[in-house]
Amino acid sequence: MTDLPDLTRLKNQLTGPVFLPGDAGYDAERALFNLNRELVPAIVVGAATAADVQAAIRFAAEHGLAVATRGGGHLAPRDGAGQLLLTLDRMNSVTVDPGRRTARITGTPRWADVMGPAGEHGLAAANGSAAGVGAVGYMLGGGLSPVLGRPKGWASDHIIAMDVVTADGRLRTASATEETDLFFALRGSKGNVGVVTAVEFGLFPITTVYGGGLWFAGERLAEVLPAWRDWAATLPESATTSVAIQRLPPLPELPGPLRGAFVVHVRYSHIGTAAEGEAALAPIRALGSPVFDTVTEMPYAESGDIHNDPPDPLPYYDRSLGLREFSDDTIATLVELTGPGSDCPLVAVEVRALGGALDRVPPAPDAVPSRGLPFQWFAFGAGGPGQEELMTGYLERCVEALTPWAHPRRMVNFVGPEEALTPRELRDTYGADLYDRIVAVKEKYDPENMFRINHNIVRV
Repeated sequence: MTDLPDLTRLKNQLTGPVFLPGDAGYDAERALFNLNRELVPAIVVGAATAADVQAAIRFAAEHGLAVATRGGGHLAPRDGAGQLLLTLDRMNSVTVDPGRRTARITGTPRWADVMGPAGEHGLAAANGSAAGVGAVGYMLGGGLSPVLGRPKGWASDHIIAMDVVTADGRLRTASATEETDLFFALRGSKGNVGVVTAVEFGLFPITTVYGGGLWFAGERLAEVLPAWRDWAATLPESATTSVAIQRLPPLPELPGPLRGAFVVHVRYSHIGTAAEGEAALAPIRALGSPVFDTVTEMPYAESGDIHNDPPDPLPYYDRSLGLREFSDDTIATLVELTGPGSDCPLVAVEVRALGGALDRVPPAPDAVPSRGLPFQWFAFGAGGPGQEELMTGYLERCVEALTPWAHPRRMVNFVGPEEALTPRELRDTYGADLYDRIVAVKEKYDPENMFRINHNIVRV
């Protein structure tokens, strides 16, 4: 976009700031967790109120601009020519109602901002594996909790109401009784039908979790993977697990046994007593001789440490795939790709076991496409632009090799902006019926496709 419209009227309507390329603060405002990705918006509005969001969207409509929202982790838009980027961090607030067991958040707070206040009242949220991930974007994609997913379902199942600004600049409230079509589509479509400014959602009376990780030497991969698969199939819904094949960097902040190590990381959580949790873990403990062990009873607010995800921004490349099975042949392929003697350059290759409440439809149906998906595969490699060819090439090699066991569905939070799925591929991801229902809502509330700087859901 070469000729910007006059911003004087917009600035006069806003409480928050406006940034243009070259302005002080522009770079910080557009920064993403993945340092390999860059947004170059024509205009950035640092919204401080819902009224700011309304003003920015009306301005964008008037001038034919696309609108994107940046909100931490799972709310990371793609780049696009002539876009107006909204950042909502100045709106951040968290209010916990212990009597109703609910939280209301505005803006884009991270899960760490929610977990602490909830924990003070003996309550827990269905947060993600990393405490630094934005809570709103995570819920807009469904949201898989590594602790409460199997016992309680997707995080979006527990949304009570959402405030959203649609393409006409109206601030609406969507719930199971108001704007019900919008409420359906928002939960799973990842920002395709509006800008969510506030979410109210349910909390759970849970104070502790028994969980952590067992790391085994990577040379034992062919032994650990089938044992993990068979054990995971026996777990009660109160337990959740995933496994990650890791080639960790030699960072001083990592525990000594894990620095620069090639390991198989079995993640585990259990809601219940420590004795029950330990009993359920026994078959994996029977493998013996882990190189590192963090499994213990912990305050729920510390559950974000179970996966031990990187806390700080870094340059990386990633891909994901839903798996319909994790058979002996699937495991053999994964061992060949990532095991001892392979040329795998990736930091982590993981498989998450799903099921339980994640397969059940909530009372108010939503647009989450991954119910019935038994496993989710995800991999990433760390490195800057000079390693792009190496990392993306190996990721594609993994995807191609695992395609025989691919499920048509997958978690939309793991579909990276770089994958550039076509509308037809997106329709396959959601399934035709669900996709077409979202499209109908999209066309009602965003007829000009203002919110297209994402995996764009349009009629095909």
